[in-house]
Amino acid sequence: MSLVIKNLTKQYNKHKTGLTDYSITIDKGILGLLGPNGAGKSTLMKIIATISKPTHGTLFLDGEDIVTNPDHIRKILGYLPQDFGVYPNLNAYEFLEYIAAMKGVGGKDLRKRIDMLLEGVNLTTDAKRPIGTYSGGMKQRIGIAQALLNDPKVLIFDEPTVGLDPEERVRFRQLISDLADDCIIILSSHIVSDIETIADEVAIMKNGILLHKALQPDIINQVKGRVFEAVIDNHEIAALRTKHLVIDTSRQKDKSRVRYILKDSQPEPTAVAVNATLEDAYLFLTQNNA
Repeated sequence: MSLVIKNLTKQYNKHKTGLTDYSITIDKGILGLLGPNGAGKSTLMKIIATISKPTHGTLFLDGEDIVTNPDHIRKILGYLPQDFGVYPNLNAYEFLEYIAAMKGVGGKDLRKRIDMLLEGVNLTTDAKRPIGTYSGGMKQRIGIAQALLNDPKVLIFDEPTVGLDPEERVRFRQLISDLADDCIIILSSHIVSDIETIADEVAIMKNGILLHKALQPDIINQVKGRVFEAVIDNHEIAALRTKHLVIDTSRQKDKSRVRYILKDSQPEPTAVAVNATLEDAYLFLTQNNA
């Protein structure tokens, strides 16, 4: 299974563009989308989910044009949008049964599948409570469950871990990892660690443009040998920022431990080279492509 996107452009008006000449091929596995606010991640996912139409460009799933034939992807699609809404008076069973009916999912095994999904997102105990009484994280988990109802082969998650505590984020990652061999999974998140621990490939976006797409090790290689840490006086941090891309600072009374990426100059005399991470590469690529 393969999704091929070529020269995709989304123009909202003459002043606002969501995507510009965006081309990417997405195969089975988990693709992590990273980018700052306004990068075009949600726009891309809405177009793939056939909720929005592109201004220009093509999208083919296994050779079928899903712009002209959206049902080709809709019947195998699971989608959790960033602004997912619920019916507050329904409990989890009622809500998932309603979504199943909308998706054309039924049969004698539906209740068994709902039970399995509720267990997977850790909502079995609260399944008969009205969703309106749920916390934000619990509502997010019911959103994850509804995206999986129809046993989808294309899964799109837009900021799925917002509101989840660390334990639930781990549970979510395990849940979709088990599906990755048979599905195309597109996962957008502001939490780089969520992408780092689960994605096979990473696509980094900014201002509606694809900056880089590759396997995680190849992304990280963009800054290999250029990441350093040093302990310096606090008053030296401002000068350091003029020479290097400062990633993080950790104050220690009158000194700070600073992590930075070399630009064109040499590292500080007391600096120590450290292993690069996906976050280092992400910040380097987005901040050097203003």
